[in-house]
Amino acid sequence: MTIRNFNYVRNYSQWNLVVLHPNLRIVTQVFSFNYKPLDQQRRIQNFKFYYNDMLLQAGESGVVQSELLLHKDTGIFSFKEGWMFPRRISFNGHECVVPPSDEYPMLPNTSQFLAPSILTIIVFSLLLILAIFL
Repeated sequence: MTIRNFNYVRNYSQWNLVVLHPNLRIVTQVFSFNYKPLDQQRRIQNFKFYYNDMLLQAGESGVVQSELLLHKDTGIFSFKEGWMFPRRISFNGHECVVPPSDEYPMLPNTSQFLAPSILTIIVFSLLLILAIFL
């Protein structure tokens, strides 16, 4: 997750980020952001609140990056319809534009199997016969 300040007129001394993601209930570790769940009773666990005071300037150096380690629950984990991307993001109370999950690129259903050509089979067979008799 990366936050970049493109507002060259404004600095964000105390910023916050709210993220909705289906798998945020199983956060294992977060680097460089402070975070806590919004619902302290843990009834709604898909929202997380991130905050910090590091995004102080605009431009290239006004960047904050973090890495979230999530436990993969095989019962709900899927690559379908952009599952790995957040559903909603809010920065300092302003909702960010996030494409709907059905607009994310889809992964292919099957891998492509390339059958060996006839020429490859003949050449391999000849090399095998030569190796046996020589």
